[in-house]
Amino acid sequence: MSWRCAKSLPNLFRTIAFRLTLWYAGIFSVSSCLVFVLFYFLVAHTILTRLDLDLVDKAGRFSAVLDVQGISGVKKLAILEARAAGEKKIFFRLLYANGEVFASSHMGYWKEIQVGKEALQKLVMGQKNVFETVRAGPDAQEIRVLYHLSGPGVILQTGLAMETYSHFLKAFKRVFFVAMTLVVLISAVCGWFLSQKALAGVGAVTLTAQRISGTNLEARVPVTGSQDELDLLAKTFNTMLDRIAGLVANIREMGDNIAHDLKSPLTRIRGLAELTLVGNKDSGAFESMAASTIEEVDRLLSMINTMLVISRAEAGQGEFRFEPVDLSGLVHEACDLFDAVAEDKDILLKCTVPAPVVARVDRGMIQRALTNLIDNALKYTPCGGRVWVEVVDAGGGRVEIQVHDTGKGIAVSDIERIFDRFFRVDPSRSESGAGLGLCLARAIARGHGGDLCVESVLGKGSVFSLRLPKDNVPVT
Repeated sequence: MSWRCAKSLPNLFRTIAFRLTLWYAGIFSVSSCLVFVLFYFLVAHTILTRLDLDLVDKAGRFSAVLDVQGISGVKKLAILEARAAGEKKIFFRLLYANGEVFASSHMGYWKEIQVGKEALQKLVMGQKNVFETVRAGPDAQEIRVLYHLSGPGVILQTGLAMETYSHFLKAFKRVFFVAMTLVVLISAVCGWFLSQKALAGVGAVTLTAQRISGTNLEARVPVTGSQDELDLLAKTFNTMLDRIAGLVANIREMGDNIAHDLKSPLTRIRGLAELTLVGNKDSGAFESMAASTIEEVDRLLSMINTMLVISRAEAGQGEFRFEPVDLSGLVHEACDLFDAVAEDKDILLKCTVPAPVVARVDRGMIQRALTNLIDNALKYTPCGGRVWVEVVDAGGGRVEIQVHDTGKGIAVSDIERIFDRFFRVDPSRSESGAGLGLCLARAIARGHGGDLCVESVLGKGSVFSLRLPKDNVPVT
């Protein structure tokens, strides 16, 4: 058990909760220490000021007595004051300007105290009161000494023991150390509690992430509704999970579609191969089987190549060769290519283009995208319908190639899905094609810095808009 605890300690030290606790306890302790130190010096200064005022008050009384009773009166007052307060508490000495003592209270306890030469010089220079702190007596206690100019040529030196002052400050220091110990402990406990509470949301995200697997994408982080940063993190994480779940669903659907689209040609190829192994066929039959096999293989290769083009274009690795191209002429050529198909289905195919509209595009790629759009429009437009293609100058250096049809339209729920790989509006997949045409067209448009958009109304038809910039640069 102890081995496990020792092993887990380094991990504990690396946690955010531990670091937050350390920061909280450290900042709180340092702040408390600064407050205590400030309070200590404030109290010490206040007490010292009161001592100084007390000494000045006594010196004032001596000056008054000196004025009325002369030096003899001052001598008597010094002895009486010292006896009243206690000769170990206070002393008085009367000095001449040169520092010579001519009268004093009983100095047996204070014999170590000398006359300060610097203090006398300050008095001579005009300073009224001069304070010193010295150590004297058997216990080397601190004494607060005042030099006061009581009259012409008469200086009063009086000292007051700071025993009470020193005891109070020592007691204050002891209280300080005890209080700081408690502050550190309490701040550490509070810091740990607050960090655990603050990081509870992160723990919920971690637990949810651990529960997620390839087969379980339904777990979500609880949202508290507090609108704080952790709540925003939970919402963002849930949104990410929704996107991942959608991508996984698309991948599964794509896999099913690929399996379906590959199964049919592979089955036909296998059937043709079996026919060559059984039965006696003449050379003409073998040639027909070989041609059918090549046709099916070409379909598979075309599907694979289209998927590669889409993947490279979406990854920004498409090899586009930009050059000035007349889009009006390109639309004319595409419409001419599908004239026969439109006639066979009794569909009116028309193109409406202005004067030459030149843009820097990859001619082959745009031709491929336009071919897919027109083929798609003819495929889903019933007999007697109309398909028309327009080239529109959209302004702002952009141009649109719009393909209109009067087909059956697209449901709102399928508007964005039609650009997914292998998606087919017809779930029965009765129409020919692999479901890659629109995905390829959008990838080509975005590879040109443009886009492919659609507007559709069920039962009335659709409009696909291929939007391109005129002055193009390679998109990476």
